[in-house]
Amino acid sequence: MEQRKLSRPTDQRLALLRNQVTELLMNGRMVTTFARAKEVSRIVDGIIQDAVDTVLDVNKERKATVDKKGKTIEIETVNDGPRRLAARRRIMAQVYNPPEKRKPGETPAAYRARTEDIKHPVVEKVFNEYAIKYLQRSRDTNSRGGYTRVLKMGPRRGDGAEEALIELV
Repeated sequence: MEQRKLSRPTDQRLALLRNQVTELLMNGRMVTTFARAKEVSRIVDGIIQDAVDTVLDVNKERKATVDKKGKTIEIETVNDGPRRLAARRRIMAQVYNPPEKRKPGETPAAYRARTEDIKHPVVEKVFNEYAIKYLQRSRDTNSRGGYTRVLKMGPRRGDGAEEALIELV
């Protein structure tokens, strides 16, 4: 598959694209050069399509346990199926793992309570928000891909590079 070199050595180019893919998935939109935006769009479309294809692959298990008082409690656990787990690992290899951001006015204790179960915020966001959202859209339109939009914004002040806004549709 042909890739753009973006005037960078391989290790720098891959780190740059990985950083921009992570930024786009965390925030939903960003401004970059047009060539970078087209490359990031290609990668993000693949990530989201992978998540959409495997979002429904879950295993539900019911376990009956006895608590300290002798009452029987049924606990239902939901685990990733083999396809979804493999997709999750592929996505984790393509994005960085930044910490979850604190919301404005959120206390440190509330932040810790909200984020204690989240180990990979970007991957969780892809599966819990984007995959669910785009699954219905892909069923309705019977299409695969097209999850990003790249809009040209004109030349950048300073070096004249063509800037573009890339956002999730």
